[in-house]
Order: sequence, then C-alpha cells, then structure tokens
Amino acid sequence: MARRETATGPGSRALVVDLIRSSGPISRVELTEATGLTQPSISNIVRRLIDDGVVRETGATIATGGKPRTLLTINSRAVFAIGIQLGFENAVCIATDTTGGVFGRQLFDGAGSGEPQQVVERIAADYRGFLTGLGIDETRVAGLSIVTPGPIDLAQGLVIGPPSMRQWVDFPLRDALAELVSVPVLVDNDSAASALGEFWSRQISRESTYACIYMGSGIGAGIVTGGALYRGASSNPAEIGHISIDAAGVECFCGNRGCLERYAAPPAVVEAGRADPELNERLGLDSDTERSFDAIARAAIQGQPRALEMIESSARQMAMATLSFVNLFDVDRIDLAGWGFAIAGSIYAREIRAALEQRAFARRAHGVAVELSSNPRDTAAVGAAALILQSSLAPGHGPSMRR
Repeated sequence: MARRETATGPGSRALVVDLIRSSGPISRVELTEATGLTQPSISNIVRRLIDDGVVRETGATIATGGKPRTLLTINSRAVFAIGIQLGFENAVCIATDTTGGVFGRQLFDGAGSGEPQQVVERIAADYRGFLTGLGIDETRVAGLSIVTPGPIDLAQGLVIGPPSMRQWVDFPLRDALAELVSVPVLVDNDSAASALGEFWSRQISRESTYACIYMGSGIGAGIVTGGALYRGASSNPAEIGHISIDAAGVECFCGNRGCLERYAAPPAVVEAGRADPELNERLGLDSDTERSFDAIARAAIQGQPRALEMIESSARQMAMATLSFVNLFDVDRIDLAGWGFAIAGSIYAREIRAALEQRAFARRAHGVAVELSSNPRDTAAVGAAALILQSSLAPGHGPSMRR
C-alpha cells in the first residue's frame, strides 16, 4: 500500500484548490485519492478553505453504500481579481470571479507615447472607475495584475522591453501602481498570463502538459505543467517569437537575427501590406497595427489573393517555429490566443496542426491538440486576473505581489 503524505503547507493547499477548480464538484475522499495526502490532512485543508470562503459545500452528496460523500466546489464569489493587459494602443481590463469566470470588461487607452508615471496614474483612475461601474467594493478585490509584452523582471516588477514600449524600460511599474491603489499588485508577461488564463478558465487538467501561444504585437508562449507556470530562470521562458527561422535574416531588437517575430508577427505583416500599394489602398491600412492586421486577416479569409498569401506565409513560419517548440517541450495541447488569432486563427491552426502531425518528433507516441482560444482578444487580461487568483487562493504557485 502506498504511503500517504501528511503535509498541509502552501503547496498542499495549492494542489487541493487546483483539483477542486479543475475537477469539482469533488468529494474529500476523491481529493485524498487524487493527492496522496492523508484523510486528516485533506480534512484540515478543506476546513481552512471553507473558513476562508474559498471553497463551499454544494449541498449535493454521492451515495456510496456507506456515509454519503459531500461534494466541494470553488466559491465563485469569494473574491474578485482584476487583470489588465497593457499594450501600446489600448489596455483591456477584466474582472473575474474566483472560478476565473469573467464578471466585467472594459477597454482603456493603452500606454501610447505618454510618460509612464502619467499613464500609471490614469490606469489607477480607470481601475477605480471600473470597480465603481461594476459595483465591486475594493475590499473584495484580491489584487490587481498588469501584464505587458516581455521581457520583464518579475522579482522587481520592471518592464525590460519590448521596442513598442521603449520609454517603459526599467520603469518600476509594479511599485508605481501599488502606491496608487489599495490592493496587492503584480506585474508579469502577457504570454505567460495568457497560458494561465486559458488553463484556469477552461478547467484544463493539471495532468496536462499544456502550452498557449500568444500573438499580439509580438509572439510569445507560456507553459503550464503540474498546474503551475513553467518560469525558467528569470520568468522569461518560451519566447517562441525569438526562435530564429533564418540565421542570416534581419536583425531583431533582442540581438538575434531572423527571429520569427520579424517575419510572422502582425507588425511585420502590416508593414508588408503597407508596402503593397494596391492592398494598402484597398484595405485602408493605417498606423493602428491591430486594426490594420484585422483588415488583412479579414480580407484573407474572404479570399483576397494577396492578403491570403501574406497570412498563409505568416502561418507557415509560425508552424515551423511551433514544431521546434513542441520538439523541445513535448506538450500535449496548444491553444492559440491573442488578438493576432482573432480573425484568421483557423488558417494558423490548420498550418500548425499539419506540421505537428507530419513532422513532430514524438508524433507516434502522442498527438498534440491545437485549439483556438474562445476569447482571443481578452485572454492575457483574463490570465492576469488568474495570476491573482493563483497567488491568493493557492499560495506557492503564483508570483509574489507588492502589497
């Protein structure tokens, strides 16, 4: 008979919360069997979670021939979490309940070319107005997370890049925002957040080795294994956009050459579209990268030859890099998220699936599911809120917050 563990620390609490989240409603006996913890340990953890308002008994029971088993589920209104995805052109703000379900959404102005401190003050004001509009008292907010394109310094809450936000380099975003709001604040990478958001809101099993590829102004990825984000040495892993697909290619701001982003990301596609006089005139491409890329993607799915050629080229390059990514990390599921997949995501999914089915190193051992996010434009903001949930409800899994 296998020996059962008796731990009741943060890691055990995180495990129990994650199992109730992904598998609930679930009984205490099932939690004991799934975790390997002793029955007294499970009882103690569950009692504390109920006392904290994180978990509740559903009132339903399972008849087993003996004593009926009471089922447990996450208390969806225990706390709220706020996530903001800060981009150059706009910012998406999301409020989620404890299950990760979206409670409210609002679009704010992005970072733009404004001074970082002034932008942070505006974000703080927008945040307070957002709560007021939803009727949420700030005492019920577990925290506020703001995510940006990488790289980032997670420990210090600094934005190190990218080129679209040069004036933010080394700006203490976390600490500056924490001075203006009354809840804990954290800063993280939008790709990592997107992965956690999809994992949390889709109730993906913690047994899955799961990845999310995020395409917006750049291309990144996040990996979730064992219910936790894979962080690497500095919380900047899985930068699929900086896999070189042409060793002699164009220089990238990161110092590499031929990076995927320089050929396949929306800014590169839009730049190519603007260089085509006929397409540029037909679609009215302008300085708003997201809007212009949407126009090209929409024309592609409608069969406009030049637009379709450009999107398919981007998708083939994405598939090439994703193949390398899968060969390195051996994931069993990939979701495609971010505004870059919002319109023509099916073209990207088709190319990636074909590449993995035909050429993935472990394809005979297991397949890799490739799915489109159900909410691609908001997934990073949802993920930002999920970072708060994981940090507050399941301590030990999430990054530290500035209080």
